[in-house]
Amino acid sequence: MKGVHFLVAFLLLALAATLASASDPSPLQDFCVAINDTKNGVFVNGKFCKDPKLAKPEDFFYSGLNIPRNTSNPVGSTVTPVNVEQIPGLNTLGISLVRVDYAPYGGLNPPHTHPRATEILVVGEGTLYVGFVTSNPENRLITKVLYPGDVFVFPVGLIHFQFNIGNTNAVAFAGLSSQNPGVITIAKAVFGSDPAINPDVLAKAFQLDKNIVNQLQSRFWWDNN
Repeated sequence: MKGVHFLVAFLLLALAATLASASDPSPLQDFCVAINDTKNGVFVNGKFCKDPKLAKPEDFFYSGLNIPRNTSNPVGSTVTPVNVEQIPGLNTLGISLVRVDYAPYGGLNPPHTHPRATEILVVGEGTLYVGFVTSNPENRLITKVLYPGDVFVFPVGLIHFQFNIGNTNAVAFAGLSSQNPGVITIAKAVFGSDPAINPDVLAKAFQLDKNIVNQLQSRFWWDNN
């Protein structure tokens, strides 16, 4: 009888392992169009891998995240990413890092979303007002004022922001659960798309006068990443 129980348990574990291995990997870019001719394939879900025997320390190393960045720009912030583009060894490991510098009162990391990653942020210097908005239909705003040493989590895909409410520079570091988390800055994506979205669409969606939409679309939308 014990042998039967063992066999049943083994079969269940084997089935679970089969289902787990059959699941699709998380996307690492906005889309990946399938083709039948591999000679025309230029992207994979991630990056091609070098021979492990040829790996060197520099493949897993980045220097300079201690250096303050220039925040003299329209939004008063600069994001310094450390992802698979900077550290090739991050490929397939599902993690990356950013440093965010904020100008004194008013430095803003504008409302944005990471389509492929949850973010966990820790404040190194300064005072930040941070928050995220839950999905429809509640659209609940969850906010907190953070001080040095405080940590806050932004769930994957949700719109979030950080705003420096202190009178000094602020610095934060964040880990993201993807080697290529992606970023969509809401204002830039909506009003600065290329080509531009039909202003009639935006006027109706945002309940704005079409002239205001045209004015917003004519602006230069700064990318702080």
